[in-house]
Order: sequence, then C-alpha cells, then structure tokens
Amino acid sequence: MQAIIATLGYVFSPDRQRVLMIRRDARPDDIHYGYYNGLGGKLEPGEDVVAGLRREIHEEAGLDCTGVELAGTISWPGFGRDGENWFGFLFRITGWTGEPYSANDEGSLHWVEVAEILSGRLPMWESDRHFLPLVFAAEPAVFHGVMPFAAGKATAWSYHTL
Repeated sequence: MQAIIATLGYVFSPDRQRVLMIRRDARPDDIHYGYYNGLGGKLEPGEDVVAGLRREIHEEAGLDCTGVELAGTISWPGFGRDGENWFGFLFRITGWTGEPYSANDEGSLHWVEVAEILSGRLPMWESDRHFLPLVFAAEPAVFHGVMPFAAGKATAWSYHTL
C-alpha cells in the first residue's frame, strides 16, 4: 500500500489536564473544516517522524517540543479527499517551550480539557473518538491500528498494543 506519511501531535498543558487543539475554521474547502484536531501534517522528504512532528508543531503553534512520547500508529486507507491512503504517527507532547499562537493559516488554537475531548461533545471526526481514549489513557500503551474509510466515514477500527 502506498500511503501519505503524517504526524499527529497532542500538546499537553503542564498539568496534563488540557490539550492544545486546532479548530479548523480558516478555509471552508478544508475536509476538516469545523472540526477540532491535534496538530501535525505530512512528512517532508528526508525527514524522520520526530523531526516532522517537531517542525509541524513549531509551524502550527510556535512551540518547540522538549518531551515527545509515541502514542501509536494508525493506517487510514481511503481517508484522503480523493481516497488516498494515510499512515499516521501519533504523539503526546509532554514538554515544550514557547508561547502558543492563537491561530494559524488552518484555524484557531484552543486549550481544551481532556475530559471535554473525550466527552463526545466537541466537533471532531467521529472516528477520532475510537483512538483518543488510547492517546489520553492514564497508563498509556503504544498502539497500532487500522481504520479504513469509505465515502468520508470510517468503516471499521481495530488495533493492537505492545
């Protein structure tokens, strides 16, 4: 399978009660428009996943990552706008320096309570509700999942932990 390789990072507040999320509200043509999401994006040629994550967090939020933990990986076959396959490395950012931006070219940035993210009330991809409890677990285990998409909706979800 050929896939677009990407990172997705969840920046924790120092007390680990809140996460810096982007509300994708800048471009109405964005497939993520109106949804809250972690920060990240596509890897550039010659970049390893941690370097890509650090670059994306710096570009999107103005922060420099000092504490990075792998949460897991997810294969998203059929996820993209034109049915592209995506493969994502998900991270918890537990340490950082800098002052976060209030917005970027994709949307506004917000500190959101972890409990609110997990509540199901925040506008986000419905499919994120399957893996976010693994990312925000009190005693997390690295997971590796697959979530096929068809017509813009997840059709299944399965994962393994190590």
